[in-house]
Amino acid sequence: MPMTHRALAALVAVLWGVNFLAIHASLEQFPPLFLVALRFAIIAAPTILLVPRPDVPLKWLVGYGLGFGTVQFIGLYLGMAMGFPAGLASLVLQASAPFTVVLGALLLGERVGLTQRVGIAVAVGGLVLVGLSRATATSVLPFVLVVLGGLGWAFGNLCSRLARAPKPLHLTLWMSVVPPLPMLVLSLLVEGPARIASSLGTSASAAAAPAWIGLAYTVLLGTVVGSGIWVWLMARHPAGVVAPYSLLVPVVGILTAWLVLGERPTAIELLGGVLVIAGVLWSGRRPRGGVAVPRVEGTDRLEGATR
Repeated sequence: MPMTHRALAALVAVLWGVNFLAIHASLEQFPPLFLVALRFAIIAAPTILLVPRPDVPLKWLVGYGLGFGTVQFIGLYLGMAMGFPAGLASLVLQASAPFTVVLGALLLGERVGLTQRVGIAVAVGGLVLVGLSRATATSVLPFVLVVLGGLGWAFGNLCSRLARAPKPLHLTLWMSVVPPLPMLVLSLLVEGPARIASSLGTSASAAAAPAWIGLAYTVLLGTVVGSGIWVWLMARHPAGVVAPYSLLVPVVGILTAWLVLGERPTAIELLGGVLVIAGVLWSGRRPRGGVAVPRVEGTDRLEGATR
């Protein structure tokens, strides 16, 4: 891969890592479920008007939107709103990779080799360390919610794989059409009209500026620019060359949260993070003899958070 393309891959990792700070800023102003609806509504409106609908079965488009766009961000945003650190969230969300492999084996009959099994075991061990540390320090519930987000991402990965979209970026953008309405209904039921109205009523103040900046960052840089570059790179290079750059996302996320928010992970959490990244990286290796293993989609398509 040319150096310019490597630089672009690294840039995407930085954009997605910083995206967790942007989410944190937006959650300071808006309720988490309403924020998910707002985020995807902003993307969905121009998508419907300007982007051709991808030529894929509707069930896989809806499944992708429900898994990747709805369940993932319910877990991530609720977990962060309950106090789960932004930096660690960027790490724990990597659980989507081993989840994708396991679900692929259970639901699609994909073969899981010894290399992948070892990688999954190491990654899960790292997540257990992080979870135990969080349970000791505060509460395990926010950690569980973020892990649930990773599971939703994994289901979305399977649907996007089965969709086999000829233009993956169009699928990524049209996925945003699915979450807004169910998320708005869920927000009205759980968070209530009064809380939503209060967040909107104070959103024009100077104090709310970081929340809007964070939302703009998530939509424009985290989703449109980051995903656009990523899909462009994935179309030009083997997944095994591009995908490892996504492992820089939690590194950037933890470092920037440390510098900006003062979040200091414990030694156990850092050890758990190393194990998660090592396990994900190991599970994506090719076995000796050059036989390809099923691609780990959790490292192929990140969005700030995600993207």
